[in-house]
Amino acid sequence: MRTILLLLSAIYMALVGCALIFLPRQFGTGAVPADASPELIALLRLLGGPFLGIAVLNWLTRRLDTGFVLRPILLANLVGFGAVALNDLWGVVSGEAREIAKLFLVIHSLFALSFLLALKPDRSDPC
Repeated sequence: MRTILLLLSAIYMALVGCALIFLPRQFGTGAVPADASPELIALLRLLGGPFLGIAVLNWLTRRLDTGFVLRPILLANLVGFGAVALNDLWGVVSGEAREIAKLFLVIHSLFALSFLLALKPDRSDPC
C-alpha cells in the first residue's frame, strides 16, 4: 500500500508542480485574474518547485521498506496533505473557494487519510 501511495502522490505532486511552473494562469483559472501581475505569476511558478521536490522524494522512497527511514516521509506527507485538505475545507464551507475546490478537498483528504493509515506500524518491520 505504501508503494502505491507514494507513487500516486509523486505523480500528483509532479503534475501540480509542472502546472504551477508552466501553466500558472490556466491552473489558477477562477483564482488568478486574467491581468495577473508578473510578480503573481512568478510567485505561482516559484511554488511549483517545492511540489516537484516532494514528488521526487516520494518517487525515490516509494520502494523503501524500512519504517525508520520511511516514517518521517509519510508523516511529512500527512501534514502537507492534511493542511491543504483543511484549507480546502475552509474555502468550501466559507464559500470563498473556487468550485473545483470541492474536488481538491476530496483528493487531498483521501491522500491525508491514506498517509495516516500508512503510518500504522508494520508488524514485519523490526524498527
